[in-house]
Amino acid sequence: MSEPKPPHIVVLGGGSAGWITACLLHHEWGARGGRVTVVESSDIGIIGVGEGSTPQLKAFFDHLGLDETEWMPACDATYKLGIRFTGWSEREGFESYFHPFPGPVDLHSEPQFVHNCALARRGFEAPAHPDDWFLAAKLADERKGPHPSANFPFPQSYGYHFDAHKLGAFLREWATARGVEHLDRRVADVELDDAGDVAALVCKNGERIEGELFVDCSGFRSIIAQQALGAEFLSFGENLFADRAVVMPTEHGAPVTPQTEAVAMSTGWRWSIPLTTRVGNGYVYSSRYISDEDAEAEVRAAIGMTDSEQDARFLQMKVGRVRDSWTRNCLAAGLSQGFIEPLEATALHIVIVTALEFARAYEAGGFTPKHRDAFNASIAARYEGIRDYIVAHYRLNQRTDSQFWRDNAGNDALSDSLKAMMTAWFTHKDIAQTAAEISRQPTYASLSWHCLFAGYGTFPPPAKMQPAPPQAQVADKEKAQAMLAACASNFPDYAPV
Repeated sequence: MSEPKPPHIVVLGGGSAGWITACLLHHEWGARGGRVTVVESSDIGIIGVGEGSTPQLKAFFDHLGLDETEWMPACDATYKLGIRFTGWSEREGFESYFHPFPGPVDLHSEPQFVHNCALARRGFEAPAHPDDWFLAAKLADERKGPHPSANFPFPQSYGYHFDAHKLGAFLREWATARGVEHLDRRVADVELDDAGDVAALVCKNGERIEGELFVDCSGFRSIIAQQALGAEFLSFGENLFADRAVVMPTEHGAPVTPQTEAVAMSTGWRWSIPLTTRVGNGYVYSSRYISDEDAEAEVRAAIGMTDSEQDARFLQMKVGRVRDSWTRNCLAAGLSQGFIEPLEATALHIVIVTALEFARAYEAGGFTPKHRDAFNASIAARYEGIRDYIVAHYRLNQRTDSQFWRDNAGNDALSDSLKAMMTAWFTHKDIAQTAAEISRQPTYASLSWHCLFAGYGTFPPPAKMQPAPPQAQVADKEKAQAMLAACASNFPDYAPV
């Protein structure tokens, strides 16, 4: 009995999401007869601005065998060790914190940080600010690169900042050189067969592009999944208030620091993402609380562009997800699949995970829908987990200076899972155990939850804190700092590839 043959896959839409998905599916099945065709129109722009990623993007390039020296210069890319959150809390000493991408070194300091957090949660004085306990924060503070010297055997986890337009163009060139077909076409319609599956994309010139499997990367329009197949969209509007963004670039005003900046504003937050050629800036805000004009004025003032003639670009965000990422013979990916605001830079993370999990599920089922329900449940759980973590940033904020922040702090539209995590923190339960009870594969590890809660200073009021008893054995911050400093000395100063 012959092995089932991989399908002909038609990807609608390019950009980062479309070309990442095309590259991964071609990598999985191209050598065994699978075909991938990407249909995109040069007349249609992409949403992408200067973007950040999680370490999943590094795993993607490693999976394809692409070296950083090949793609980073072509995409104006820089390294990212984590995210610096500033202004999300008014509590003294916790006005800013760094969310690291953890590495092996942190296995030595994380237990001490968690121990001190447990003491502080109970009202005992213990140093529990995340910046003091993780190597990535130390490296970013000293503007160090992520690659240690050869005599230091512990690698550091990291992501990237990059130009999304250039990343899509690079991947298009890389993929087409390896057999992926690229068609510059404007799609006018989606043709369904009698069974309700997608039969072909119909272009404006009348051309029909047939396939066995279709991937919808057409952006928020979701031409195949939502428009043609009726995939249900689930809004996260009651959980996440921000629905707009205003973006503009600036020139470098200081040496590049390998971190994303997430600075709280009056009705949201702004990002600062350093590329090799410029700095990407954007203000994510809620149209319910501020006008576009006032949001633009606020971000211009914040980044020193009030008198600049640089144009601002406005984006509308459709925050939520489709109920099922895999509908009939169509896989939705990227903005067609869903979008959670860019606070933790998870957009491409989900694209990569979706493509890889789909490839495994589709092939395990003999290139049939056999495992479709399990796949959809897995991807939905990832979206819900990311949403909960992002919502927690707003719900736990400790700002009182605007109605936006006060309303977020009082928002009760929380999932049971997020309520369980918050309850565990405030009732001194084990965070890792609670996360494991909620999900067999928690989207965010205990370290991330501890950094969020502790980074805001989510402890009893300072007046109620008391000295820890001797038997509590408070972890020694100075000793941990000395260890991290010694480790950091093995990393060179940051330099672009």
